[in-house]
Amino acid sequence: MTIKVAIFGVGLIGGSLGLCLKGKPGITVVGHSHRPGSLNRMIERGVVDAATASMEEAAADADFIFLCVPVGNLEEYLRRLNELPLKPGCIITDVGSTKASISACAETCSRPGVHFIGGHPMAGSERSGVEAASTLLFENAFYVLTPSAGVPEEAYLRLEQLLGYTRAQIVRVDPVLHDEIVGAISHLPHIIAVALVNQVCDYDKDNGLHRMLAAGGFRDITRIASSDPIIWRDILLSNRNVLLSLLQDWNREIDGFIHMLEERDGERIEQAFQKANQFRGELPERRKGAITSLYDIYIDVPDHPGIIGQIATELGVQHINLSNMQIIESREDVPGVLRLSFRQENEMERAKQHLHAQGYAVYL
Repeated sequence: MTIKVAIFGVGLIGGSLGLCLKGKPGITVVGHSHRPGSLNRMIERGVVDAATASMEEAAADADFIFLCVPVGNLEEYLRRLNELPLKPGCIITDVGSTKASISACAETCSRPGVHFIGGHPMAGSERSGVEAASTLLFENAFYVLTPSAGVPEEAYLRLEQLLGYTRAQIVRVDPVLHDEIVGAISHLPHIIAVALVNQVCDYDKDNGLHRMLAAGGFRDITRIASSDPIIWRDILLSNRNVLLSLLQDWNREIDGFIHMLEERDGERIEQAFQKANQFRGELPERRKGAITSLYDIYIDVPDHPGIIGQIATELGVQHINLSNMQIIESREDVPGVLRLSFRQENEMERAKQHLHAQGYAVYL
């Protein structure tokens, strides 16, 4: 029996799901988009077996429907699907980074024989669009599923089994708890990064030195401030209540540092850093999480002509793909620091081992 999988919104996430499922025994993948250009790209990229601009055609007889559209459009798509004659037993799921609101919407427009199970693959890339889709995107990533109490266990297990093709680690979480956790480890950091960059931007208006001296570490720790404004507008509004509570907690943390500085309380400042140091040291280093990991290595390079090309050639000979390279510091008679970036962890590890064997000083 053929299993039909319909994907609405075939970009990075939807396209990667298509690549993971397409060609598997008994599975047919159909992509949907209202834009002819998107239909052509998903066919050219080979992420689906068929593509259609008709929502009805894509959903007809589908066993699984993946909503890979922006968070702000999820409820609209769910309501429109509810008006269509879906196959009995059909499972609808999404890939949004907030779960409580879409789960509540699914409860209000539910109908017998059709099941909604919220989903959130914690995987991403610095690239976007179907051109960036990859079968490796979800590998070793956490893929959260948030079924409501009324979802039959059989339906949940069917979706879990299908997602096994992604090679992600499936985690079952309550929708409200999911939003509280992701709010703290992803949404709040994005707000903090944006606020910090904007604060420094305002300071920079006076002299331009903030912009010049903010290279390197400041740029690294605030990289998530460059996230898509429209996408993050919808995410934050969707998780509004959770974030209001988290921001109140954040203000208390900042007030604590203000008090420590006012009182010149060096002991408490030291304790705060020790606590953070210990907890951060316990975090998994090589797992995909809510914020996309950076796969970077750093190399001390001597200041002589051709060294950058030599390193790039070394990696090319070994068929190791670089996504970016940057000279962080290079001054006369002083060793420079070269940052090499990779899209996959295994590429980073191979490069580290090879360059170390060639005598380079390599560190993470």
